[in-house]
Amino acid sequence: MHHHEDSERLASFADVLAGELPGAWSSTYHPTEHKEDLAELADRIWDLDLVAESLAEHPLQQAAVLSRPDGAQLLVLDRHDERDGFLIAAVAPRDLPDEAYRGGREPNGIALTDDPFLGAERVAGDLLARYDIALAQVRHNANDGILPSQPDRVVLTWQPDGSLAATPVGASAATVLATNGFVSDQQTGIYRLNGDDSTKQARAVRETGRQLRAHGIDIALQHPSGRITPTATAPATPAVPAGPRASQARSR
Repeated sequence: MHHHEDSERLASFADVLAGELPGAWSSTYHPTEHKEDLAELADRIWDLDLVAESLAEHPLQQAAVLSRPDGAQLLVLDRHDERDGFLIAAVAPRDLPDEAYRGGREPNGIALTDDPFLGAERVAGDLLARYDIALAQVRHNANDGILPSQPDRVVLTWQPDGSLAATPVGASAATVLATNGFVSDQQTGIYRLNGDDSTKQARAVRETGRQLRAHGIDIALQHPSGRITPTATAPATPAVPAGPRASQARSR
């Protein structure tokens, strides 16, 4: 197959795949000329199995990056064996310390046929679920004290300034948090709800819980002691942790 045909095949497959995945995904194709981008992506492949083995024998010559608004990324690349299709792998977040990845399992990539519709089903039911859990875990590790959420439960963690923080898993949970006043940090994936007005905060938590349950997602509060309280219904007024309530500027 000619290089031009090969690149069109990969780019077209990734475009269709992005449109079929749950949530809002976009696709960006990187040809051979994008040497620096491809080198950086190869370094961030989150895989110790099939994709890592392929890259060890066949350096990345072209790829398509699927990106979600919350910062999650997947990489689609050629499959260099006798079978048709592609490989897809998770991309690790930028700027997290090495320690954040210790003790966690890599969301190893998978092989796909050249049917993007079947591929989307496999990615959504396998790789994407594992990737979302791994993302929540490493972001938690990089931000001590904020417990990772799960696909079926969002954990709200009290912060010293009275705010609440969460690392949602999946686009539905992230959308609900953003709709109810949680502000996202794109680098860490953490959503924070200001605690200056406790009445407003309690109302937002109540509504967040109602909307999450409509998606089949539970909500829980982590108290300052570390105890987690599952909530069948979000509390009318969350118990505010002791400590200053003044708003603090976030810094990195």
